[in-house]
Amino acid sequence: MQAITLKARKAALPPQAAIAPLYPGSDLADAYVVALPNAQAAGMDMERLANVVFGSQPGWAQKLMVLRDAIVARFGIKTATELTKGGGGRVGIFRIYAVTANEIIVGEDDSHLDFRLSMLRSAQGGAHGSLTLASAVHCHNWLGRAYLMLIRPFHKLIVRYTLTRAARSGFR
Repeated sequence: MQAITLKARKAALPPQAAIAPLYPGSDLADAYVVALPNAQAAGMDMERLANVVFGSQPGWAQKLMVLRDAIVARFGIKTATELTKGGGGRVGIFRIYAVTANEIIVGEDDSHLDFRLSMLRSAQGGAHGSLTLASAVHCHNWLGRAYLMLIRPFHKLIVRYTLTRAARSGFR
């Protein structure tokens, strides 16, 4: 097994993730992993860990979200503002579907696609373990497939950068 550093890298889809049944037939299924840099990160509750990860978006990603919102609003797709105001427990723009001691499932359902993200902590992959962020996306129509085609490269960049940034900050 390759050593895990504080730089996020592409990983195998974790079969133990609660979203694993969603992988088959998905329009996008990917995973990225990063080492947990310290005992504090390894011991954080999953909702707090998710808030640290999703709350550390770089300025360029925030600008891309503003551009995304300006475009998708014309097609009836939920904007970040609408997502943030959605009911139920949330981590940033993401609705919380489930939380366990070592995993949090977030995502959203919309007219064009449904997606789920699994943030899964493991004792493997470093002195303090690792954190894997896996995604599963199912498109409903042509708009969902077009949207996914446009955002796929940015999704990969943002996930890698966000995980790396959180790990290098010590998940603070």
